Amino acid sequence: MSQLSTAHSVVYYEDTLETHPEVTGKPVVIFLNGWALSCRYWKPVVDALTPDYRCITLDQSGTGRTKVVHNQHKFNIPVFADEASELIEKLGIAGDHNMHIIGHSMGSMVATELHHRYPNATASVTIIACGIFDYSWWQMQMLSWFVETSMNFKWLFFLGSFKEAFVEKATSQPIGEAFEKIIVEDFLNTDTEAAKQVGTLSLDKGALDLYTAQSVSIDAPLLLCVGIDDKTIPPDGMVTLYERRQGTAASPTTLIQYPGTGHLPMLENTEEFVKNLREHFSQSAQFARKPVEPIAANAKS
Repeated sequence: MSQLSTAHSVVYYEDTLETHPEVTGKPVVIFLNGWALSCRYWKPVVDALTPDYRCITLDQSGTGRTKVVHNQHKFNIPVFADEASELIEKLGIAGDHNMHIIGHSMGSMVATELHHRYPNATASVTIIACGIFDYSWWQMQMLSWFVETSMNFKWLFFLGSFKEAFVEKATSQPIGEAFEKIIVEDFLNTDTEAAKQVGTLSLDKGALDLYTAQSVSIDAPLLLCVGIDDKTIPPDGMVTLYERRQGTAASPTTLIQYPGTGHLPMLENTEEFVKNLREHFSQSAQFARKPVEPIAANAKS
């Protein structure tokens, strides 16, 4: 078990270099998780990419095996990006165009922030199920209420019918009993206060405006993946992001839409998802970019 001590958490992470020394010198893939999820759901993808890539996953603050030690800190997207940045520095993986960054759902907001901190280290970015939308105060208030309520009453999801509803909301294809158990367990075991903070703060106008600006301006090959039947975040936002980048972005953008698939394409359609990732990684190696000035970390913790 590997750990990274930060100002507010002891962060659990996994690095395939520790178990597969043959990935030494291979391109790096770092995965950023969705809200209230540990890194366990990436395992099929990590297994499929090894030994061609060095894969790094982590449990962000409040999830999985990461332990929050100072609750007085604010948990938001920049703080999660701080954790990932500290891990990148610890592992020394910020090589020249050597790092593929993958973000899922809320983790996509972390991924875009991370790319802008390490533009010259980024080989490619992949955003899964996290599009851009016109801001609606009322809609964001409702989503914030949902985050707060689901955390305050998460004990209900110990009940069978609520567990089934939770899985049905997240998926449109079977993901297997083991991964159904994982995503429910992760939700139930997440740190309530940390999850409420990052869940609601990621929905405020400032955070959403920043994500829109950062995702549109990603200066690396970008892969957008979305399940057409996603019931968690409307898939239309991914189409909007794709269209916004057409004619404006200097780097190529690819949109993959998975028919009959929900919020977890990496589990619902693993074979096709991994195939698309490999193609994206391979194509990104052909894209030459000029050096870019990185942004400074802007977290207030």
